[in-house]
Amino acid sequence: MRLILALSLLLVLCGHVRAQQPKDRKLVQFSGVVVTGDSLEPVPFTSILTRGSYRGTISDVYGYFSFVAQAGDTIEFAAVGFKRGQYAIPDSLHESKYSMIHVLTPDTVMLRPLEVYPWPSKEQFREAFLALSLSDDDYQRALKHLNSAEAMQRMENLPPDAGLAAHYQVAMENTRIYNQGMAPTVNLFNPIAWAQFVQAWKAGKFKKQ
Repeated sequence: MRLILALSLLLVLCGHVRAQQPKDRKLVQFSGVVVTGDSLEPVPFTSILTRGSYRGTISDVYGYFSFVAQAGDTIEFAAVGFKRGQYAIPDSLHESKYSMIHVLTPDTVMLRPLEVYPWPSKEQFREAFLALSLSDDDYQRALKHLNSAEAMQRMENLPPDAGLAAHYQVAMENTRIYNQGMAPTVNLFNPIAWAQFVQAWKAGKFKKQ
């Protein structure tokens, strides 16, 4: 008996809850154009969302939009530079399509003028100016490259090229042929020998090991 009463009570409660649930709202293809209020020009890339959900879309470059909504939904419109707007789709629609033209009002915000200075004070500007280290320009770099002492140092450090080595070898061969059949000459008056001596002396080859 108790089981029958419990089942009966459960059926009554289920029927009462089902009766309180609203009927499924009708789906509507909601379309339209978003324009400005002053010139009726289209407002592109307007965010169009259903309040309380993540359903919505974005208008194209011509301000046109279209998405599926439900009858009775409240649609919110938001665009940069315009005040937010909203529109409630009627819940007594007989058709599955609904179109409209929504007008957005420009939202103009006047900002106070602001003067921007590169330095907070003259003292800080003076310190930064004195501590400024500028890199060398093209003229200063050219002067460094034209320095005679630096140029001579670079010339001394350069190894002999192929042409100079060939010229030196030809001069030595000419000297050998010229002295062939005679007593060897004294290198004291040989400029090539003196040049080799000076180079060896600068290289430190005569220092004690």
